Amino acid sequence: MRLGFKEKPKSEKIRIIVVTAIIFICLFLGMFAPIIFPGTGFANVINNSLGKFFNLINFFTNNYVVILESLAIVIFVWILDKIMLLLVTLFTRKGQRSETIGNLLKSVVKYLSVIIALFLILSAWGVQTPTLLAGAGIVGLALSFGAQSLIEDVFSGLFIIFEKQFSVGDVIQINDFRGMVKEIGIRITKFEDLNGDIKIINNSDIRGAINTSSSLSPAICDISISYNEDIVRVEELIKKNLDSIKKAIPDIVEGPFYFGVEKLADSSVVLRVVARTKETNKYSVLRGLNRELKLLFDKNKVEIPFPQIVVHQEKEAKAE
Repeated sequence: MRLGFKEKPKSEKIRIIVVTAIIFICLFLGMFAPIIFPGTGFANVINNSLGKFFNLINFFTNNYVVILESLAIVIFVWILDKIMLLLVTLFTRKGQRSETIGNLLKSVVKYLSVIIALFLILSAWGVQTPTLLAGAGIVGLALSFGAQSLIEDVFSGLFIIFEKQFSVGDVIQINDFRGMVKEIGIRITKFEDLNGDIKIINNSDIRGAINTSSSLSPAICDISISYNEDIVRVEELIKKNLDSIKKAIPDIVEGPFYFGVEKLADSSVVLRVVARTKETNKYSVLRGLNRELKLLFDKNKVEIPFPQIVVHQEKEAKAE
């Protein structure tokens, strides 16, 4: 016996086998009793009892035209669904916004295909679809009062897409959460954070979102030098090598730029270098800036100080 799994007792296994056998016998007798025992009282009893529920042969014999019509409807709607999905994919191939609208349209097409197929099949079986539609409208009106959050999610999703608030691939900040938009659906939106975890948020709960991908994002690198260094020399060194730093970091779109002295800290002078890049490359560009400036300062003997504490000790007063 494997750990974590309990074997079923023999009595339970026997009960399962017995129940399965009884169900199989009922199905078999219901379908084939008139054929195996034609004209007998046993066949008549089975036909008037179990046969009413399990006589699949008579069911298919009497309704094969409707069954074939239902299968044809399913195949036709399935082909139509695939064609519509293909057209949506072809017309929404380029751009994040097109992909977002495409995903929404695909969801709508799938739901409409199922609804259309259902009503056509019911109509083939003789169900009065106009009456059914009227009843569905009344039921839908009643359900709408109890599904206000669902309706709110749907409308919020439509506003997100058509107002171009954000698209698939954008990096969004919502309160303390930050992640990339992976999918925008009719009811929910999926985000992926830096750890690769997927967060699912109802569309109506997305409020005050900050689209950090709407423009280039700054990668801000603050690097410290010693107070003993010549600031003018270090500034000239940085400005002279900005082009080589950009070549070393291909993800930089604009810059890098030297922004001057950011702060006079306790143990160092803090200099700021800024580059602009796509939001998704922001942190990789920042790591690249840190590396290139460190290599540059090491090569040119520029001291990067570590935190230190200077202790002054007063001389003891001379004895009078």
